[in-house]
Amino acid sequence: MSKIDRELALEALSALTGTTLKPYFGLKGSMNSDPELDIYNFITAAILGQEVLRLLGARSYGQSPLQSVGKEMFVNMDEFFEPRFDCDFTHLSDKSVCMRGNERYKRPCGWYRIALKVLDKYPDGNTWLGTDGWRSHSVAGEWPVSYHGTTVEGATGIVKSHYKAGPRQLYGRGIYSTYDIDQASGYSREFTSQKNGKRYRVIMQNRINPKMRKVCGRPDYWLIEIPEGTSAVKEKEIVEKSIRPYGILIKEV
Repeated sequence: MSKIDRELALEALSALTGTTLKPYFGLKGSMNSDPELDIYNFITAAILGQEVLRLLGARSYGQSPLQSVGKEMFVNMDEFFEPRFDCDFTHLSDKSVCMRGNERYKRPCGWYRIALKVLDKYPDGNTWLGTDGWRSHSVAGEWPVSYHGTTVEGATGIVKSHYKAGPRQLYGRGIYSTYDIDQASGYSREFTSQKNGKRYRVIMQNRINPKMRKVCGRPDYWLIEIPEGTSAVKEKEIVEKSIRPYGILIKEV
């Protein structure tokens, strides 16, 4: 697959969030800056679900990557995507064993990764990402890699609405993901590009905090527990500390 242009990347993001998003490159007008909002707030909103995404969008202005103008939502492409870290795995068939965060890293062969701009966006720094470039070994402090599809209902234990906690999980209430890209790909969201008419699958690539995740009875599922009755604010806090998307994986069907 040739390098993904950012319009297609935005279509993939729209498919994941269930919200139509449009690009802007610094809208001018009467919008005021809200310095408390940052890229990781938006990512967390996407994780927690469409309702939180809309709530965040309704009060996001100025330097935030997300803008709301009336009923339309816009993403600052320069502040959200990080093309220098994109990676084309579409023709990769490498079966070598790699490790991330002392867990197996199953590379997303057959997919293209659209990188999100997450460097320096979390208050605890960048150690969770590890070091740049190809390597087979783990480095100190990095988190394991997990994948998350967005269309599976409760019977399999993966939540339906992004990473929003739901009541019908197999091993407990919370956020489910897997290190197995093949498992996750079966739960990917599909969309048809308005730009080129082609059909794609899309899933999230994340890092998951090894101190926060629970290995389920089925070992290829990892759970971030969110107890029943957790407030929206606390849920957002748990997510930010536990599981962080850093790439969108896209594959032509």
